[in-house]
Amino acid sequence: MNKKIAVIPGDGIGVEVVKEAIKVLDAVGEKFGHTFSYEYLLAGGCAIDATGKPLPEETLEKAKQADSVLLGAVGGPKWDNIPGIRPEQALLGLRGGLGLYANLRPAVMYKELASACPLKSEITGDGIDIMIVRELTGGIYFGESGRSEDGNSAYDTESYSKKEIERLLIQAFEIAMKRNKHVTVVDKANILETSRMWREVTRDIMPKYPEVKVDYLYVDNASMQLVRNPLQFDVIATSNIFGDILSDEASQITGSIGMLPSASLGEGTFGMYEPVHGSAPDIAGKNIANPLATILSVAMMLRYSFAMKDEADCIENAVQKALSDGLRTGDIAGGKDALGTKEMGDAVVARL
Repeated sequence: MNKKIAVIPGDGIGVEVVKEAIKVLDAVGEKFGHTFSYEYLLAGGCAIDATGKPLPEETLEKAKQADSVLLGAVGGPKWDNIPGIRPEQALLGLRGGLGLYANLRPAVMYKELASACPLKSEITGDGIDIMIVRELTGGIYFGESGRSEDGNSAYDTESYSKKEIERLLIQAFEIAMKRNKHVTVVDKANILETSRMWREVTRDIMPKYPEVKVDYLYVDNASMQLVRNPLQFDVIATSNIFGDILSDEASQITGSIGMLPSASLGEGTFGMYEPVHGSAPDIAGKNIANPLATILSVAMMLRYSFAMKDEADCIENAVQKALSDGLRTGDIAGGKDALGTKEMGDAVVARL
């Protein structure tokens, strides 16, 4: 099977970690009889340098023609002071332009990395495994915004249609059916009308998934429960802004943001896959970045876009084996015994 992947390394360590992920992907392809072809595209700060735009039209059009997109990371202080332009605009442009409405952020604490978790062992038990399903193209980030004529007030509008909520919740319920059949809808229904609609649509969908247990939490309580009792969660379904905040919180309780992948899904099987971490320009080019989040992101690509479950399991098991063998990058271990970016990629390939 041949799959065409649009590759957007981006800025900073994005270039390094993407290189290792492709190394792993090629090895998996050879092992299972697949071929992956790559087209490298510009987005982020490097695109501003080359074209004056964070997201060139060519990048978006070629990404649409691919079977999936692999993204590294964008941004950095180099581009902080350009009026009206930021590298991060490329992310919103890609999500909107590609119709990627559901962001999947797994928060998994590997037992081998339990010592890096800031929570007590009696709270984390045998390990944390949460999937946050965040709506990605609606809500306050995409609503009408502006300032008054006198400049003394500003507004940002939260708006959702039933269709936007329904398609996100269907993704969450479908994922829950393959996990522990439990969905927690996080909202602010005691205050926000949009949140009350989220609950209405949830109740409409529930009869189609009778095996799935459903509960609701206000977002302020959910943020507390993530650190008080994370084991109660299986799948969290929530809006754009709440998901943005909660997924970052969840990433920290697992011990290392360098371990966490993500997927952004649209209609059908198309998706964009990227590590949760940023471009980390302070360590770029030093061969010390952790590539495992990006490697795990291509495992998600195989699972969700290409229906290659065995291949995805192979990558995830290889990462687990590398960790159980005591291999660590500097963000987790520190010190002279830490592996470099390239060496960790090689270690995963050796364990496929």
